[in-house]
Amino acid sequence: MMHDFVHHHAVRGVLSVAVLGPDAAITTALRVAITAAELPAYETVDVAVANEARYDESTHLGDQLSALTRVLLDATTVEQTLRQITAASIVVIPHTKMASVTLCDPAGRFFTPIQTDYVATELDQVQYATDAGPCVDVAGADGPGYALDQDLTTASAWPQFAATAVRNGLGSVLSTALQPAGGQVSVRGALNIYSHRGAITEDDRHRALLLATHASLALARSHAGEVAALHAAQLQHAIDSRDVIGQAKGILMTRQGLTADEAFALLRRTSQELNVKLAEIAGALAGRHTGLGPPPA
Repeated sequence: MMHDFVHHHAVRGVLSVAVLGPDAAITTALRVAITAAELPAYETVDVAVANEARYDESTHLGDQLSALTRVLLDATTVEQTLRQITAASIVVIPHTKMASVTLCDPAGRFFTPIQTDYVATELDQVQYATDAGPCVDVAGADGPGYALDQDLTTASAWPQFAATAVRNGLGSVLSTALQPAGGQVSVRGALNIYSHRGAITEDDRHRALLLATHASLALARSHAGEVAALHAAQLQHAIDSRDVIGQAKGILMTRQGLTADEAFALLRRTSQELNVKLAEIAGALAGRHTGLGPPPA
């Protein structure tokens, strides 16, 4: 599966790297299927960025944006465009750990139709529930063009959001406004970039603005029905995800003798270590739970 992923992106000019512990069992298995030339592996994100940044930055960025433009021209729906934008954030903004899109419909309801990691949805939801956070500020009426906090571990304008972000290993956030002026549907939004503490540079902010502009143009061409469909799909996905995560927690609790909190923590940790969405981990576990061992004596 990993080989197919790497090859799929390589033919489109997108570089993939792996961040793996040197003694991790998966490292040995990975090298059987994929050579180091195809998928370089590093011990930390910082080392990966440093080693893979040996190109002419401006030329490489131009190539990336040209490739993104070609992909976006092939997108036929606003969902496809927003999905490509968030995926591109990981590539175009080097220190992005995860990204999401916030939309605010004409009724003033915030939702996250697209994200690269389930944790981003959790962070967005905290902001919606408390009505406080960078994406809420930016996507709200008369909001600023962007909101940036480089150190969420110190006093923050959004304490509950900041505490949730830090608990998930994140230290900085950038939200850039999506403003589809003149569009057929009155929808505001934000492109949200989550990263390590102090990692978001001024150059990153400019790159986020370029991506947000692409997303704004897509929203300007969208229809109210598309946005409503995105909201409905997001709600259904949230329901489905909760169901399958609940099933996986129940299996772990029964088979491994864990509490509900311990089972969820194990699912979350596995998701983060494998860089696979929590709902996908839960779905795989729910579908193959007979392979689990019996609970401890």
